[in-house]
Amino acid sequence: MTATAFPGWPDAAVEFYRGLEADNSKSFWTEHRAVYDAEVLAPMQALLADLTDEFGEAKIFRPNRDIRFSADKSPYKTSISAMLGNGYVEFSARGLGVGAGCHMMAADQLERMRAAIADDGSGAELVDILAGLEAADIEVMVRDRLKTAPRGYPKDHPRADLLRNKDLAAWKHWPADEPWMRTDEVPARIAEVLRTARPLVRWLDANVGDSTLERRR
Repeated sequence: MTATAFPGWPDAAVEFYRGLEADNSKSFWTEHRAVYDAEVLAPMQALLADLTDEFGEAKIFRPNRDIRFSADKSPYKTSISAMLGNGYVEFSARGLGVGAGCHMMAADQLERMRAAIADDGSGAELVDILAGLEAADIEVMVRDRLKTAPRGYPKDHPRADLLRNKDLAAWKHWPADEPWMRTDEVPARIAEVLRTARPLVRWLDANVGDSTLERRR
């Protein structure tokens, strides 16, 4: 895909999401749909086009929330997000986020991750990878964690803290008021994070992989 000129996130994109957070309604969305298309969706498309050659196909998620099984019936997401290869990009009134990893694991994936963490070779490799992320000021994000080591593993295992994790990802977030957010520097910032996260992605690919359970759905 030919790279396009991403001009930076406009102030109007931030204002759009601030407004949507205050009035998450169909009437607001309908009235401001043209702003979303021009100031939010178009910049995200341009941003991703600048990155797909290196990181792979991009897919922007729809703006509507799935409220069928949610107590929160707000109809619209207050951010725009996309998959970029095996990475993830998100923009909202709070700023820009980029990450890579696995934030939801099926039972078989979790079992394999724990076995790899417990192994002295692959476990020590993961420790080094996570230390490298933290040294690069990239957060090691875990959304769900056990209170203690899982059943079948000793409580005093040298990597007990990692064994408690039920997901694992690299994550970087910048606030919306960063001056460079309004410039064409944004794609380079995202690319730097995704490159730094590649060792974690490779470790997860090699030791966790896809779920075989997913195929039965």
